[in-house]
Amino acid sequence: MSITITFLDPRGKTIAASAEPGDNLLRVGQAAGLPLEGTCEGQMACSTCHVIVAADWFDRLPPAAEEEEDMLDFAAGARRTSRLSCQIELTAEMDGLTVSIPAESSDARRM
Repeated sequence: MSITITFLDPRGKTIAASAEPGDNLLRVGQAAGLPLEGTCEGQMACSTCHVIVAADWFDRLPPAAEEEEDMLDFAAGARRTSRLSCQIELTAEMDGLTVSIPAESSDARRM
C-alpha cells in the first residue's frame, strides 16, 4: 500500500512523494530531491533533517523523544511543530502527511 507525503520545499513549491509504510521520512524526502542533508544518517546527532509538520498533522504523529527535542533546539527556524525527519517512521495512517522544509535549511551535499 503506497502512501503520499506532501513536501513544501524552502520556496513553497509542493512536491508529492510516494512511500511505503515502514519508510523513513528523511529517506523519502532525500529520494524526492529535497534539501534534507541528514548528516548523522538518522543517529539523532544533528538537526540537518529538520522539517516543520503541518499543524493538523503534528498531534497525530507519535511524540518526539526527549533526545529529539534536545536536537531541535539547534535547528534553524525551529517552530512548535518541528520534528527531525529521520525520527518519523511512516505508517499507513500517515497517508497525506504534509511537511515543510524551513527556508533556513542548507544541504552541504548540494554545495
